[in-house]
Amino acid sequence: QVQLVESGGGLVQAGGSLRLSCAASGTTFSINAMGWYRQAPGKQRELVARIGSDGIINYADSVKGRFTISRDNGKKTVYLQMNSLRPEDTAVYYCNSYRTTWNGRPLDYWGQGTQVTVSS
Repeated sequence: QVQLVESGGGLVQAGGSLRLSCAASGTTFSINAMGWYRQAPGKQRELVARIGSDGIINYADSVKGRFTISRDNGKKTVYLQMNSLRPEDTAVYYCNSYRTTWNGRPLDYWGQGTQVTVSS
């Protein structure tokens, strides 16, 4: 069974930094695309950053230049370094693991989420 466990959230002042971690188990981590999503109160869940098994990275426009996603396949962990945080970054941040099987079936897993609160 796949498990994704996030950590590193918390309360920080605007302009500060946080580093989120997501440890995976029960999956062949290196072949999965890993992503960070967030959901603010009253809003839809949105992609923050994604890193493919090939290392290709995508960022939401709102976090480009401030956030950095990385992965350590040996530790089965994906990270999100968040700098220059803004109050609008306040949300629950979720880790996601995704790949498809040989016959195209999606394997899509989510962590429980970690709260990030940025005070002004």
